Amino acid sequence: MKKPAELFSLTGKVAVVIGGTGVLCGTMAEGFAAAGATVAIVGRDAAKAQVRLEQITANGGQAAFFASDTTSKSGLETLLAEVIAKFGPVDVLVNGAGVNSPTPFFDITEAEFDQIMTVNFKGVVLGCQVFGRHMVERRSGSIINIGSASGLKPLSRVFTYSASKAAVHNLSKNLAREWATSGVRVNILVPGFFPAEQNRKVLNPERIAAIMAKTPMKRFGEPQELIGAALLLASEAGSFITGAELVVDGGYDAMSI
Repeated sequence: MKKPAELFSLTGKVAVVIGGTGVLCGTMAEGFAAAGATVAIVGRDAAKAQVRLEQITANGGQAAFFASDTTSKSGLETLLAEVIAKFGPVDVLVNGAGVNSPTPFFDITEAEFDQIMTVNFKGVVLGCQVFGRHMVERRSGSIINIGSASGLKPLSRVFTYSASKAAVHNLSKNLAREWATSGVRVNILVPGFFPAEQNRKVLNPERIAAIMAKTPMKRFGEPQELIGAALLLASEAGSFITGAELVVDGGYDAMSI
């Protein structure tokens, strides 16, 4: 029997983190690197990526930044080819790019709707197509799609975001079933309320009070508190976990009244 440290190790693995320039996925990227993975940080902000790269390399890890339009299938195909050329075959994919808006329902424009659905859902579909095919052909891999508390039950004021995340949850479970005998696992990592760039615009005092009233631990999550769950889903420790919604929310989803 392997020791726990060996089960959670990502030594020799290549992890692609889409959205890795953001707060939450960037922290996961650091966690993967600390566990031994070579990490491809994917996004559009080279300056933010550089900060992550410096932190990873300072701790002895290996990573590189890849700029990519992850809402384009051809862009993702190019990304996959570039990562393979630099690091080798991909073992782990995190689909974590996301945008949000608190626009009242009657005021949601088609342009805003299309942007949120394109980034949050279409990007995940395309990422799973491109990297999923690569993994299925190799008969090995773990895909972690970043869901949301609003993917489990809708949240007020974020109509399109909630719908996009519900679609991510549904797709992930469907693909988990589809690829279960192909050596590829697909899971949903479900953060509760972690203040980050995409949700700060909706976190006014009234909203924060409502969240705390339904969060038994009475606080927001810290980004590093997602690392353990991400490592479980990415590593051999989670080898029999697929189609799961792994919730990290301080008890929020357990509450009713």
